[in-house]
Amino acid sequence: MAVAEPSPSLDILVRDPEGFAIWHGPPFTNGQPRIKLDTVQCTSTKFSEDGSKLMVTKSDSLISIYECQSLREIRSLQVPNVLAATISPCGTYLQTFQKSTSPQDKNVVVWKIDTGDSVYQLFQKNMTKATWPAIRFSSDEAMACRLATNEIQFLEPADFSGGIVHRLRIPSIAAFELSKTVGSFIAVFVPESKGMPANVQIFACGKESQSQPVARRSFFRCSSVQLNWNCNSTGLLVVVQSDVDKTNQSYYGETKLNYLTTDGTHEGLVPLRKEGPVHDVQWSNGGKEFAVVYGFMPAMATIFDKKCNPLFELGTGPYNTIRWNPKGKFICLAGFGNLPGDMSFWDYIEKKQLGTTKAELSVTSEWSPDGRYFMTATTAPRLQVDNGIKIFHHNGSLYYKRMFDRLYQADWKPESPDKFGDVEELVKSIDSLKMEEKKTQAPGSKSAQPSTKATPANPPAQKPAAYRPPHAKAAASVQAELFGGSPSGEMSKSALKNKKKREKQREKKATGDV
Repeated sequence: MAVAEPSPSLDILVRDPEGFAIWHGPPFTNGQPRIKLDTVQCTSTKFSEDGSKLMVTKSDSLISIYECQSLREIRSLQVPNVLAATISPCGTYLQTFQKSTSPQDKNVVVWKIDTGDSVYQLFQKNMTKATWPAIRFSSDEAMACRLATNEIQFLEPADFSGGIVHRLRIPSIAAFELSKTVGSFIAVFVPESKGMPANVQIFACGKESQSQPVARRSFFRCSSVQLNWNCNSTGLLVVVQSDVDKTNQSYYGETKLNYLTTDGTHEGLVPLRKEGPVHDVQWSNGGKEFAVVYGFMPAMATIFDKKCNPLFELGTGPYNTIRWNPKGKFICLAGFGNLPGDMSFWDYIEKKQLGTTKAELSVTSEWSPDGRYFMTATTAPRLQVDNGIKIFHHNGSLYYKRMFDRLYQADWKPESPDKFGDVEELVKSIDSLKMEEKKTQAPGSKSAQPSTKATPANPPAQKPAAYRPPHAKAAASVQAELFGGSPSGEMSKSALKNKKKREKQREKKATGDV
């Protein structure tokens, strides 16, 4: 009988001005996280998608790679004048972008981490969000491609020395996105030009099947797009953004949500029930449903199936963010950014709300890989005050909170959700641990009970007192001196004594015994 492998531990990366550290994730012992790797000086960090490697930029010319299982530094590279760096999905390759003075300087370099050798180089004039990383890898690193003028160039990572394997010619292409399933499809975006509408096309990645797109959608009034593949690579959600709203209803322009399928069964708009912008969209872990937050405030949140039929309404409220947990069971609906931070937690399987809470001023938010915890962080430079981390249970109850003078980054270490058990079983196991902890305490022990109440692991934040102007405080103190009270509203001993005398006299008068 095969023994089931134990679930991996949850780890949290925290970066502040002193550098980065790795914490043991929840559940915490005694309510506080243990340090797994002590602080290491750095300027930036990034996990590989599979969580096997960690890239650490220590200066403008030194980049280190850590193996996440042992947290041991396995490679250190000297890269002068580096402006940006990223790591491939499986942690095999490091890609760097350096300052360049002439086209002869090949300033984009792909390094093989195991050997530290440079395996591919090219020149790139500048770096934008659409053009970086210059080399994009598939999730298994079996395929690589790059955006060039009017074409996408495909490379073979197993042998970069072979150069460009084949080209996909697309005039005026501005952006592309590889599908999640290995080497299956690629979505491309061509902006408006000379009266011609913008369009998004889907092509098969195979060299012999790239002559015609498998799906295409055109639209006017389009400045940029967001391309969102589901995990099965059967559906693509396209958020179309226009800088100008012709109806003058929104200062931020106009957004529309389009849906395309690779089998050609659907190419059109998603039927949203409320006018206004599309704030956020996310696929479920299984890729069969997607959730959308949309409309003018208070925004609506709806879950659709892969045929664009509405399945479930999550209600309305001050929301602009939706996060589906990796197991597909729980959903967090939130309002971050310029909204007050309301959060609503739902059980999608049971179709019921689990709880509501707030996480004001949150900059980042994400579920843990096992789907049990939800972490929000307030980070610099976006916000310079009230930096900190909050970790919530799946039902919205606060589990842990820690404030920082300055916090730059807080991330879960990536892990495959398949390595963890079912969420319901994990939640039950945590509840049983809590019950065991309670049983270890002596029942009815007076010494134990007050100490538990006096020093909780995460004491609730006290509500601030109502503001009182200086003249009101002075008036209260004067009144206390004249009438025997105290500034806080409590009566002095002499005032209480006089009050009792007056009450006794009133009782005697009422009974006629004067």
